[in-house]
Amino acid sequence: MKDIVLKKFEEVYGDSREAKVFFAPGRVNLIGEHTDYNGGHVFPCALTIGTYGVARKRNDRMLRFFSMNFEHLGVIESSLDDLVPSDNAGWTNYPKGVMWAFEERGMKLSCGLDILLNGTIPNGSGLSSSASVEVLTGAILREFFDFDVTNQDLALIGQYSENNFNKVNCGIMDQFAIAMGKKNHAIFLDTADLSFEYAPIALEGAKIVIASSNKKRGLGDSKYNERRSECETALAELQKEINIESLGDLDESAFEQHQSAIQSDVRRKRAKHAVYENQRTIRAVEALKNGNITEFGQLMNASHVSLRDDYEVTGIELDTLVEEAWKIPGVIGSRMTGAGFGGCTVSIVKDEAIDSFIEKVGQAYQQKIGYAADFYVVEIGDGPVVLS
Repeated sequence: MKDIVLKKFEEVYGDSREAKVFFAPGRVNLIGEHTDYNGGHVFPCALTIGTYGVARKRNDRMLRFFSMNFEHLGVIESSLDDLVPSDNAGWTNYPKGVMWAFEERGMKLSCGLDILLNGTIPNGSGLSSSASVEVLTGAILREFFDFDVTNQDLALIGQYSENNFNKVNCGIMDQFAIAMGKKNHAIFLDTADLSFEYAPIALEGAKIVIASSNKKRGLGDSKYNERRSECETALAELQKEINIESLGDLDESAFEQHQSAIQSDVRRKRAKHAVYENQRTIRAVEALKNGNITEFGQLMNASHVSLRDDYEVTGIELDTLVEEAWKIPGVIGSRMTGAGFGGCTVSIVKDEAIDSFIEKVGQAYQQKIGYAADFYVVEIGDGPVVLS
């Protein structure tokens, strides 16, 4: 892939001798969905698919962007003097947002850049292509301008840019999982204080399979912000009765004891998911540490049910993929992953069942939904790297 992106860079921009090649992964969350902005735990891992970038410094303040995933858009031009979001900027709002966020923190860019990207993450799939681009951009800026920032800083800057530049109220999980990824490990992250530990993923005789619904959706126009607002209101109502900082501070019994403080049935369901999902995630990591992959799979399944019934973010596409997966012998667990309303499911499937899983789930999905799903057998990889 390095040679492919360098060759394309030369086609688009000319000489690539002063260019460098970068990679930032995508991520999948194994369990712990919609908990990251509720002060709970998440359990994501970085993938070996992600975003490749080639960049070089310019001798002016111009910014030029080109994506091999959107070649028809050609080169999109901008400037360091025009770091404002706009509909016309399209996908370049993500790298521009990171540049803006660096400058907001006093790290000024001394010159413009020529940037080419090629993502191997399916666009709109829910595997965090936007966060991958954000972390990649941060890695590019750190390399070229010698900024003193850690990988964890890259995650926080990426989240800040998405919240404040792109106006998507995302939590920290996506950027953190991508920036802090470690091969063959998932990250057990407490989003309340960013304490974390790496947990080895030893799926003896099984693999992670991603199924992309191919239903396109953008976070900004989904009901993501609405769900976040519902949880914030529920928290405020609970705080009138008990002293908590976030929904993640509650366990199931405490929630059941105090849930009547929430004034709406809908908000009560949203808060219940946040509390119960957090506890599921804690138990799932413990099960994995004890080598109990069966229990881990059962908790994945329960996570999907909660996301379907209490949080209501699944939809017919994701429900079909998961419910068909549950029918296949050799599927240890399956659930939607990501924001929902389209995107992907994540399943743990025994090696001998993978072909059958892809065939049968794919056929059932095509028949019910009317178009095909795509399947990816994935591996867990490292965080961002400079390839040359």
